[in-house]
Amino acid sequence: MSAQPDRGIDPRGPRFAAGITAVLLLAEVFLALIGARTAATILLAGLAALFAWGAFAGVRRHPFGVVFRRLVRPRLSPPAELEDAAPPTFAQGVGLLVTGVGLVLALVGVPLALELAGAAAFVAAFLNSAFGYCLGCQLYLLLVRAGLIRRAPVAVGP
Repeated sequence: MSAQPDRGIDPRGPRFAAGITAVLLLAEVFLALIGARTAATILLAGLAALFAWGAFAGVRRHPFGVVFRRLVRPRLSPPAELEDAAPPTFAQGVGLLVTGVGLVLALVGVPLALELAGAAAFVAAFLNSAFGYCLGCQLYLLLVRAGLIRRAPVAVGP
């Protein structure tokens, strides 16, 4: 394994993953709105599991991150700069919280829980994918500045 992952991640990777996630969340909201609640619930549960994977294993080990690194990045020019993996990893945790709460509320019968959780997560994923604006990353930085969480150390390679 190269030293490059220790220095940071390619910022295009989380945007790539957010694009796939946004499409899947849009499908989940559509399914919920047309009354295919079982399919929407299963899709939201799958997305919550993917968010958990990213939050606990890190964005480098997330399936979409692996696809980006192995299939997409080799076809692109090197990134202008690398970014810290901690904010996107934290953002995965925020996605898990939003989809997890929506899933639990839907399972206990709260009306529109699937639609609202999917729509909220879709907005965040779309903003990241289309504009490179990561709401979860911004929340991470806000919490670090407020002293509520500590910034994860970033190893600097040669």
